[in-house]
This record gives sequence, structure tokens and C-alpha cells, in this order.
Amino acid sequence: MSKEKTPLTGQRLHQIERQLADLNENDLLRRRRVTSTPCGASVTVDGRRMLTFCSNDYLGLAGHPAIQDALQEGAALYGVGSGASHLISGHSKAHAQLEERLAELQAPYIENARALYFSTGYMANLAILSGLAAAGSGQSAIFSESLNHASLIDGARLARCNVHVYPHADVVALESQLKQSDASTKIVVTDSVFSMDGVTAPLSDMLALCERYDAWLVIDDAHGFGVLGKTGSGILEELSLRGSNLIYMGTLGKAAGVSGAFIAAHATVIEWLLQKARPYIYTTASPPALAHALLTSLTLIQGEEGMRRRIHLQHLIGQFKSAFQAALGNQAGGMTLMESTTQIQPLLVGENHVALHYAAQLFEQGIWVPAIRPPTVPAGTARLRMTLSAGHSSEQVDTLIHALHGLHRKAA
Repeated sequence: MSKEKTPLTGQRLHQIERQLADLNENDLLRRRRVTSTPCGASVTVDGRRMLTFCSNDYLGLAGHPAIQDALQEGAALYGVGSGASHLISGHSKAHAQLEERLAELQAPYIENARALYFSTGYMANLAILSGLAAAGSGQSAIFSESLNHASLIDGARLARCNVHVYPHADVVALESQLKQSDASTKIVVTDSVFSMDGVTAPLSDMLALCERYDAWLVIDDAHGFGVLGKTGSGILEELSLRGSNLIYMGTLGKAAGVSGAFIAAHATVIEWLLQKARPYIYTTASPPALAHALLTSLTLIQGEEGMRRRIHLQHLIGQFKSAFQAALGNQAGGMTLMESTTQIQPLLVGENHVALHYAAQLFEQGIWVPAIRPPTVPAGTARLRMTLSAGHSSEQVDTLIHALHGLHRKAA
């Protein structure tokens, strides 16, 4: 009698189970926590009240009463869902008004600016790179920063063209790659503020290179929009960058406190993306109520309250860095504070299990800081990624510093 075979499905499940076990053994298994209160400087997570240094709500607007009221008003005006993609029947008056406002924000920096609203920043980046590459009729090349966000990496893959990766912030290497390329369409793409390091790209030099070699410069300003610039318009305002070859992506679920993302570029580029970018064409439009709420968010960001919040955030960044260095120095007990001047303050610890151990100790003390591990960061560079918000108080930052000092004393 023949031996009974394991069903194919059973084999496949067993294979997945083994791989999950490997992730767990290497301290790479990810787990979700459940929050039950609005996003803010403190939240209730898994039933416990916690001080949070892990969200991207950089201006503390996610729970702002005026934006909450605007969302309710938007639902009353437009209902809950959009019902279709933008190119069918899902493009509402709220979407159109939002795109007009976003274009106005970037108009001083981008010639003949127009904006396109997306459900997520991930989708926007896929759309930019695949759409721009398609305009090159198979003769396109993408030049991608080595530390770029996963959405930009995946967008480059979706573009189906030659991709050249240049070392982090290395404009000399980038120029060499541009000089050697014979592609008819050259696309340079970079984060503005690198999400796991907190440092900024050398964009002024990069723009000069792109103008010299007739290349597009695509800037993912996910962690700069709302925070950088006098009026919060982002990295282009902060650095006074101007050009017709700039393509700007900003997210609206971080500092803006709501949801979605947008692309701002020359009107001709936006029209091309609207016609050819599959991530835009073939998805249901986001709820119009969200776009309506974002109009209030933009008003806050541009106004006096937004300015006060940005000033307060800059004060907290300075307080954190100076207090950390006074208490611990830049390097202490295997912990290294990375060189960031932004609201993203990573503490490099090296090994995965060390990052998890420190994060767990902080969590026990009522402080929620995430442990960032590969593949999000390179192997051997696991870190605690602390994010500051205008919603934090100086006292709360002091509490974080005191807790980090305690980790150092235990490790010493």
C-alpha cells in the first residue's frame, strides 16, 4: 500500500510556517499593537496609556478639533465613499478644490504647477516613476538614491527601465552615472528627508546636476511637507528651489494629519500622469470627505497656528538633542544618536535583539518607541526611531531623555 502524500496545500503552509519561524528566530517578526484613542502625544495602546514617540503626526493635527469638524461636514456634504475612480465618476468638488490649493502651494517653485491627489504616498510614487518612464518610449533610465523609501524602489521596478542606484548623498557618483547615460529620459529620484535617518538630501546640488544633464528631479517630501519652509510648503520652500524639471510628492497623512498624498509638477506632466499612470487610473478615489477635511488642514498649516507649531517642534528638536548629548554624549553604551536635525531622531543600537530589548524596556515604562530592523534598514543597523511632534510638551521630551538615560545605566 502506497504511503499517503501530504496535500500540496499542507506543504505550502508548512513552508510558510518555517519561514515565519526563521523571522522570529532572527528577531525580524513584526507584530501590531492596537490603539483605541486618537493619534496624539499620548494614546491608549493594548489597553495601556502610553507616551508616544512613534507617529508621523509631526504637527499634532491628527486630532485637531477643526479638522474633525471639517471631516464631519465633508461626510454630510459628500457622503462616505466616492463610488468610483477619478476618471469615471469619483472626482468630487472637494478633490478639485484640494488639488487647486496644493498647486498654489508649490506654484512659486514649480513652473506652471498643477497637482494630482492620491489615496497614499505609495501609490503616488508608483505613478510618478512608472508614468514618467513610459513617456520615454523605452529609452528611460532612473537614478535612485540608495536609501530611498520602499515605494520609490518599487516604483522603479514597475517602470521597467534601467535603474542605477547611487550611494547615499553622493552627488559625484550621481553625476558620473548621468554623464555616462545615453537614455533619452533621465529620472533622478530621492527622498528629501530620509525616514529612518532623519537627514536631508543635497537637493540644491542635485537640481543643478539635473538641469545640466536635462533630467527630471523627483523629490519625495513625505517627511518635509507641513514641517519645512516658512509656511510649511515643504523642502522646495525651505531651500528656495525652483525649476520646470521638478516633480514633487508630498504626503497628507503625516504632518497634515489626515490621509493621502499629492504630486505637484508642470501641468503637462500632471496631464500625462492622469492619462497614463495606472496606480491613479485604476483605483477608487478616496472619500471626498477626506479631501474636504484636508482643506482645513492646509489652512491651519499655512496660518499662524501652523507657524507656532513648527516653531515649537524646532524647539523640541533642539531640546532633545542638547539634553541627550548632555546626559549621554553622542555615543553611550552601544547607543549612537544619529546626526539628524529633523523631527526624526534615530538611536542606532546595531543588533535586532538589542533594539527589541530596549523598545520593550521603554514600553514597560509607558513610552512607545519602535524598534526598526531589516529590511527597513541595513543589517547590523537596527535602531530606535524616535519622532517628535508639535503635540509633545517639553516635559514629555524630558521624560523620554530620562528613560533613555536609564537604558544606558542598565547597559553600562
